[in-house]
Amino acid sequence: MKTSRRTVKRVGWAAAVATGLLATSVGTAVATPTVPTAAASPAQATASCAYPYVCLFKNGVKIGQFQDVTSGYQNLPSRPVGTSSSPIVVTNTRHDDVAYIRFSTGTTVCLPPEYTTSLTGTLTGIRISSSAIC
Repeated sequence: MKTSRRTVKRVGWAAAVATGLLATSVGTAVATPTVPTAAASPAQATASCAYPYVCLFKNGVKIGQFQDVTSGYQNLPSRPVGTSSSPIVVTNTRHDDVAYIRFSTGTTVCLPPEYTTSLTGTLTGIRISSSAIC
């Protein structure tokens, strides 16, 4: 099997995900995977978020989808709040682009390509970057 640099990066991300590590910047980000409710499972979120979007779900309902690469954050006017019993599920279906999620605290979390996670806290912005790594 031929391995490419991209394959190696994905294997590295798989290892980071398996150990519970996730890239963060500035502050004490809380991108800790939580056990979502059955209605908002990451598998269902991935299935209902088409490429090339980054989608946000609350209680199994899509509350946002973003496609454009931007130099700054796109504000989330609804400021969705995820709790341990009802997290915000975010899925990045893009193959080569990362997505940054900004919290009301100013903390940001980076989601690698083809990655889904559950977040708690108040989300205030999203930025899709053409970078393939966080």
